[in-house]
Amino acid sequence: MTITKRSLPKNWHWTKLIDVCEIIMGQSPPGNTYRKTPEGMPFFQGKADFGERHPIARTWCIAPSRIAKPGDILLSVRAPVGPTNIADVESCIGRGLAAIRSTEKADRDFVLFALKFYENDLVKKGSGSTFDAIRKEDLFNLEIPLPPLDEQKRIAAHLDELMRHSERARQAVEEQLSLITYLVNSYFRESLQRKTTKMHLSDCMVEVKKGVGETWAQYPVLGATRSGVAPAKEKVGKQPQRYKLVEPGTIFYNPMRIMIGSIAMLDDGDESGITSPDYVVLKGKEGILHPRWFYYWFRSPYGENFIKSLARGAVRERMLFNRLDKGEIELPDWKTQVKIAEKLKEIKTFKQALEAQLAEINELPSALLRQAFAGQL
Repeated sequence: MTITKRSLPKNWHWTKLIDVCEIIMGQSPPGNTYRKTPEGMPFFQGKADFGERHPIARTWCIAPSRIAKPGDILLSVRAPVGPTNIADVESCIGRGLAAIRSTEKADRDFVLFALKFYENDLVKKGSGSTFDAIRKEDLFNLEIPLPPLDEQKRIAAHLDELMRHSERARQAVEEQLSLITYLVNSYFRESLQRKTTKMHLSDCMVEVKKGVGETWAQYPVLGATRSGVAPAKEKVGKQPQRYKLVEPGTIFYNPMRIMIGSIAMLDDGDESGITSPDYVVLKGKEGILHPRWFYYWFRSPYGENFIKSLARGAVRERMLFNRLDKGEIELPDWKTQVKIAEKLKEIKTFKQALEAQLAEINELPSALLRQAFAGQL
């Protein structure tokens, strides 16, 4: 939604930020005036000092040059441009920040939401130099839509309430996702407390080395990430016959990034695809190693420790199958693996629903801001 002069309610008008706010650009004092213990005034230099709402003092200054007052909006104006906080104490501000102090013409919280809404515009103004930063003129000339003061206060209060509801909903869904991780790990703890068999990975899993021909050129190219299968790409390159076939029941990983969990699996019902020859593609032996059980084990703390034990400190070492298969794994019996695999399939469906819900919640603040500054809230 683009906000234009014609789309605004009749009693709204466009105004430059400098016309309704006092803007203090930060300036770094001499280095010999800095202190690492509380002496003088808290000194905030940029986004690194921001907390959830108020900045957190890590450095102090005994000779401040530019000062923010309690209640001022603190805007990060360089690397990165756009994030905001609210000053809760009188403080010195460095070159990475600007203090924005609303006048009697503007409600502080309304201005704060306006800066959040126009954050992307500020980012664009600050791009293109050696490091991202906005000039004083860019900030002074930023135009925002402004209703009468009473309306500003009403909208800001309503937005604040809606944002709080949105944040509570986000935290609730993230908590459920964390509980899912705990539940999955508990399944493995339970299964490994029973009778297990120690086996070399080479005895229960094989590497899929078969390449694909020209007929597979139209199949999606898959990749592995920390969260599973990467979004499919349609382009396969000039030599599709070198790509490897990935079918349901196979696991694949990036040998250079396995240490940070770049592992994926095609589950039942997933579409077959191909993957770069740089990936390692694995398939468990039927009746010995269930692919879904192994995939979630691989991504659990047990799998993480397994990988680290083989890497021997070489974090960036390529973990090819001929190195991975030297490791030993504790395996529960096939029946137990199948039982846990079915539970994990149910959990996967529930997790996907939660992730979709979280994605919608994460979009809500932007949608609320668009409505508010179009005069529709």
